Amino acid sequence: MALMDFIKKQFIDIIQWTETGDGTLAWRFPMAEMEIQNGASLTVRESQVAVFVNEGQVADVFGPGMYKLTTQTLPVLTYLKNWDKLFESPFKSDVYFFSTRQQVDQKWGTPQPITIRDKDFGAVRLRAFGNYSFRIGDAKRFHTEISGTRDTYTVADLDGQLRGLVLQNISNAIAASGVPFLDLAANQIQFAQALAAQLVPEFEKIGIKLENITVQNVSLPEELQKILDQKIGMGMVGNDMGKFMQYQTAQAIPKFAEGAGNGGGGIAGDAMGLGAGVALGQVLAQNLAQGLSPNAAAQAAATHQQPAVAVVSPADVMTTLEKLGELKSKGILTQEEFDAKKAELLKKLV
Repeated sequence: MALMDFIKKQFIDIIQWTETGDGTLAWRFPMAEMEIQNGASLTVRESQVAVFVNEGQVADVFGPGMYKLTTQTLPVLTYLKNWDKLFESPFKSDVYFFSTRQQVDQKWGTPQPITIRDKDFGAVRLRAFGNYSFRIGDAKRFHTEISGTRDTYTVADLDGQLRGLVLQNISNAIAASGVPFLDLAANQIQFAQALAAQLVPEFEKIGIKLENITVQNVSLPEELQKILDQKIGMGMVGNDMGKFMQYQTAQAIPKFAEGAGNGGGGIAGDAMGLGAGVALGQVLAQNLAQGLSPNAAAQAAATHQQPAVAVVSPADVMTTLEKLGELKSKGILTQEEFDAKKAELLKKLV
């Protein structure tokens, strides 16, 4: 019985791999103490590649098909083993199978905001996420660079490395795309194409072929989103500071009314906000009167020709200056705009 067991362990005449599930990239054929005999059959199925490794050195690579192992079908191995004629005795060699199927719906995302350069906003911190798919493109390189001599190597083992490559190349991709941040949401396909162009050569270095990558969302952190909303508000009124202040006050009026309805506390009790609301009411009344008057244009011109005497208290001026200072510190106002408005307010105190 022991002799029969020995004989059975000595020879391998069929070498093949039937995948039992998803997620396996590389699998080593179990050799134990067995040897491959001359004329053995090698079966490589569609979406597979087989690699023979002799004493740590990659020898022959086989694509899909059925092969009879001889010196003609194993030219590199024949050379490495110095076979000068048809080998008659069994030989030992490690055989690795690689799955070349697409590995789909692999997730990527920014766990923390990343900083990029934007021509409109300067330095911007953003978040993004999406998915991608890949396959093994060069089994020989993947074996030497990644999987090595392990019995199995899975998608989960490679996931962290590929995610890191995606995140590392996002900034370069945005710069290469030339798409401003405000337009990224509407040009996610263009952004994904630029990202793919950056990633393809990086994936190829480890034997991986990137098949597809998508960008599903691009967003700012909450605090920067608020500043962006204010910037958009400025753009809606043509970057006119007076109109922007009216716009801001109009946005705040519902909150004042809500606060007053709850007993007049909170926002409704804020003197600066109340003053702004009154000022806006006056402006709206003037605009309405001008719009209803048939001689609105002439009256408006006459008003400009007759300078009105504005009564402004020092407290109101200081409050307004503080508000303008906050807008300048957030980047909404430039230093020149702030200085101009400051000079205009100070003149009203004279």
